[in-house]
Amino acid sequence: MDTALVKASPAVVAAFARSHRLSVRQRKRWLEILTSFDARNTYAVYDEGGNPVLNVEEQGKGFGNFLKRVFLASYRPFTAHVEDLTHQRQVVTLRRPFRFYFHRLEVRDPDGNLLGAIQRRWTWIRRKYTIEGADGQEVATLFGPFWRPWTFKILLAGDDKHEVGLIQKKWSGLAKEMFTQADNFWIELEKVTDPTLRALLFSATVLIDVVHFENKG
Repeated sequence: MDTALVKASPAVVAAFARSHRLSVRQRKRWLEILTSFDARNTYAVYDEGGNPVLNVEEQGKGFGNFLKRVFLASYRPFTAHVEDLTHQRQVVTLRRPFRFYFHRLEVRDPDGNLLGAIQRRWTWIRRKYTIEGADGQEVATLFGPFWRPWTFKILLAGDDKHEVGLIQKKWSGLAKEMFTQADNFWIELEKVTDPTLRALLFSATVLIDVVHFENKG
């Protein structure tokens, strides 16, 4: 697995090596809540102590991007920036090309170097994503059991794929779930030691939210 992952830059290491559990909370503006219109996604990220550590913001202003959000909705291509709030700097860029089913998210460091990608795979019922290193090799799998639709198990690649963490959507309360569609997630990474893999798994949360939980109506 290690040979498929590039060495993380100091900025990526500083952002992702220190926290074992992250809480990702989607931010919704009042206009979105009142009109049910999905604007550019933004997420606030907290560590296990409740301290804000990262900020994620979807890029793209103007009429063309507005039309993409209206007509393509959760299928839209987008770019998002992840900022390390502790050091006040951008640490990774997320780029999602247009895909109808085989959804993909590419992750790059501040210098534009490819860290890897998240790729959806075909399954009949269950949800499956592979985490690829910069060379395209599979380093981990995200597996969503049919009977646990809000949970994705993190399995390391290898002959004995074993669970090392979870990405899990949290129940946000009845009013919030019904009216705001602002999604919250837990990411358990204590058994994942490689900062590059941590960055990729964190980035997968954004793709999972858009594909599986964002309002498609």
